[in-house]
Amino acid sequence: MKVIRLLRSKVELGQPLPWSVRDEQGHLLLSRGFVVQTEQQLNQLLARGAFADVEEIRAVAREEAARNEPAKVHVPPNLFGLWDQLTEDLRKLLLHPEESAHFVKQLDDFAARLLGLLDSQVDIGIYRAVRQDNQSHFYYGYTHAIHTAMLCVLLSRRMQWPEPRLMSLMKAALTMNLTIMELQGQMAAQDVPPKDAQRAEIRAHSEKAVAQLTALGITDTDWLTAITQHHEHLEGTGYPSGTRDVSELAVALRVADVLMAKISPRALRESLSPQEAVRQLYREDKGGPISTAIIKELGIYPPGDYVKLVSGEQGVVVQRTANAKAAIVAVITDAQGRPIVKTVRRDTGEPASAIVATVSDKAMLKRLPPERLFGFSMAAPAA
Repeated sequence: MKVIRLLRSKVELGQPLPWSVRDEQGHLLLSRGFVVQTEQQLNQLLARGAFADVEEIRAVAREEAARNEPAKVHVPPNLFGLWDQLTEDLRKLLLHPEESAHFVKQLDDFAARLLGLLDSQVDIGIYRAVRQDNQSHFYYGYTHAIHTAMLCVLLSRRMQWPEPRLMSLMKAALTMNLTIMELQGQMAAQDVPPKDAQRAEIRAHSEKAVAQLTALGITDTDWLTAITQHHEHLEGTGYPSGTRDVSELAVALRVADVLMAKISPRALRESLSPQEAVRQLYREDKGGPISTAIIKELGIYPPGDYVKLVSGEQGVVVQRTANAKAAIVAVITDAQGRPIVKTVRRDTGEPASAIVATVSDKAMLKRLPPERLFGFSMAAPAA
């Protein structure tokens, strides 16, 4: 034991001793917690020779430092951070699914997470699908699968399909492009039309995906049939077999797949506006129940749409309402189109805040954090 002499300044009268007091040989004189009450007691103690154990002093110092350290605040990730994590997690799951001994369960867990995020705030899921200006083309295959799965959930619920059917369609959307996920990212980034070899892979992908999923243990026939037929058309003009006998889930999957593809930007072309994409869908589907259900779910101006109000203000749709023609808009400019610091929300169902047009120049949005529009913290997602 190593001891050092105790200084008068280290003893506070009327306060418990933070360490034991010993003599020069280390023998205990006063235990930790003893209270020296008077100056006379302190003088007698110091005159006798008061020492303290060096290791005990250090331990007490560490305790005090720990008590005085500010509490660490663990900020949970906001919903945008959780959505971002979904993309990377889907890539890890689907890039080499044969290497996983629990692929079916992991995919079920992933689907449950996606449903949980949609139930937390579905408008953010739609916003991310519509507002893809800053998305990396590298991840296109995975973000497209997530966006399509999200739309399939909304469609299924609008159609009041039972939960097992919803889950079959949702998982079909997540895995329909299982064998070409990386190719989709390459093609989204290239500024030339698809090459012959790429087209051949695309035409074969649905049957290859079903074969791989079957090998991984998937036996759900609704899921597998939807993938097999999601490029078929009722007129017999689709592929791979040109059949006219197309399942309802396959039709729903194709519609959701095509709509999400149309509103997604590529290096070779700009994305279509949601309004134009939906108009094309409605014409192609001849106003059928699936296209009608999608329009009712998204609204005329879905979350993520950049719009101009009758007041002259510009903003981004952040919330749907019961009125498909109206929405809640987060205003980001004043009436003259100048950026404002504080986001203000407008109910466009009110005549003074009605939407009069969409805005084509979206340069401002590329610099605008979506968290600001939804009122979330900008804290980084937790590890």
